Amino acid sequence: MARIDLDLAHAYRADPRSDDDYALLPLRMSFEDGGAYALLGPSGCGKTTMLNIISGLLKPSQGTVSFDGQDVTSLTPQARNIAQVFQFPVIYDTMTVEENLAFPLRNRGVAAEKIRARVGRIAEMLELNGQLQQRAAGLSADAKQKISLGRGLVREDVSAVLFDEPLTVIDPHLKWQLRRKLKQIHHELKLTLIYVTHDQVEALTFADQIVVMTRGRAVQVGSAAALFEQPQHRFVGHFIGSPGMNFLPGRLHPEGVLEVAGQSVRVPDGTPHQLLAQVRDFTLGVRPEYLALAQPGADGVLDATVTQLQDLGTYWLLTATLGEQSMKARLPAHAQPPAVGEHIGLRVLNPHTCYYGADDQLISSSKETTP
Repeated sequence: MARIDLDLAHAYRADPRSDDDYALLPLRMSFEDGGAYALLGPSGCGKTTMLNIISGLLKPSQGTVSFDGQDVTSLTPQARNIAQVFQFPVIYDTMTVEENLAFPLRNRGVAAEKIRARVGRIAEMLELNGQLQQRAAGLSADAKQKISLGRGLVREDVSAVLFDEPLTVIDPHLKWQLRRKLKQIHHELKLTLIYVTHDQVEALTFADQIVVMTRGRAVQVGSAAALFEQPQHRFVGHFIGSPGMNFLPGRLHPEGVLEVAGQSVRVPDGTPHQLLAQVRDFTLGVRPEYLALAQPGADGVLDATVTQLQDLGTYWLLTATLGEQSMKARLPAHAQPPAVGEHIGLRVLNPHTCYYGADDQLISSSKETTP
């Protein structure tokens, strides 16, 4: 295993002149030895580019990649001692499951007894021990990808194991089990794992630290709780959560009155008065989970009109409008929901969970709370 340090940028064109020309904007980032990380973001955000730079499949157009303080920017994946698992299975169909798992070790001259022990352990972890003597050609896509995962995990001496959306071909009912398995394997083997995905559930389930990316930029690195409770960037608030954060225009008037979506409300405790006074106009972000029904016109309550109501089994998802603005609230399943068209009040349950931003960046962060 290794600590990985990135200080780089990458553009696929020869003469980048603007941010739009970069696949990865300039960044400095470290992955600690033995950590479990996820690179999370939509298609085209640069996460696979970053993974391929780490592995050595791609050389950055600017900057360096270091493993344990050693510059490896010009080294091949083999020289970096990297294992990589791709989106689709990369295995030998003519070999048995056991032969596929053993191949990376045999190729490096590992002793036969040690190969048997290591293959047996990985096969048991991935629940492949009952299929070791079967040829890979006759197995399902799920089983083939488990073999591919096993080939990446079977070596003990790798600097890191990199996963590029490895559960894409896995049956949805098995994805949850495999995510749990990867988490268990990480705790047992203490490998450095970096996992690329656009699925926030996969990232939040698997990783201890998540790197949220958009438009070639890593906008925040943190735990699942930190990303949910303390987004540092508007995109993080939008992308993390289901549904994502509500965003409303806000303004703090000189006399101390807080205007939100055109409505004047009492300034709640925990509002960063001094910082908001410096920017005047800001964006207020509120999680749907932290909104509750209240009496319209009451102190500190936003007046809204219900436009949609969805029964999602474990909760009600309410959509309402405040003038030209729309926002969503998650209500408990046992709640008596209002009717579509009804005039309601919405109250923020905990002001400390609000996001106050300007130019898509956090203005101030309140202390962490538990979701």
